[in-house]
Amino acid sequence: MKASEIKEMTLVELNNKLEELRKELFNLRFQHAVNQLDNPMRLKAVKKDIARVKTFIREQELKNDGSRV
Repeated sequence: MKASEIKEMTLVELNNKLEELRKELFNLRFQHAVNQLDNPMRLKAVKKDIARVKTFIREQELKNDGSRV
C-alpha cells in the first residue's frame, strides 16, 4: 500500500483499513506459529502498512483539531 493511496482515503475508510490490516496481521502471526506461513516478509509489510495508516489517521485528527481552535 502506497502513501498516495492512503492520502485519498477518508477517516472512516482509514479506520476500516486499519481494522482489516490488524486482522491480517493476527492471521499471519497465527500461520507463523504453526509453520504454515508462505511469505515471512508479509509480516513486516503489514506492520509498516499499519504504521502508515495510523500516521495518516493522526494527521487528520490533528488537522481537524487545529481547525476548531
